[in-house]
Amino acid sequence: MAQVTVSVSDRSYTLACASGEEARLKELADYVDSKVAYLKEKLGHLSEGRALLMAAIMITDELQDVKAGHGDTMPLSTGLSEETVAGLMNDVAAELETIAAE
Repeated sequence: MAQVTVSVSDRSYTLACASGEEARLKELADYVDSKVAYLKEKLGHLSEGRALLMAAIMITDELQDVKAGHGDTMPLSTGLSEETVAGLMNDVAAELETIAAE
């Protein structure tokens, strides 16, 4: 497993991924960061937890539109292995729990 450090909302996170998937993971983190930045620009100051949650909801909405055939893009693939995606989901869940506890 490789490790990559990504930045979302001016905070660094070190995540594990399969070797060779580092660049893709950085691209995905950049996309999440762009959603968080958009929300903060439009809504003003948001707590980190709320901004991450709202970004996750926006991205999930986009994904649901694509799955339902209502999106304006082709179905997407993350390019990451299922193991890496599962690990990332666990990392995000743990981070949201930490933020919620603060």
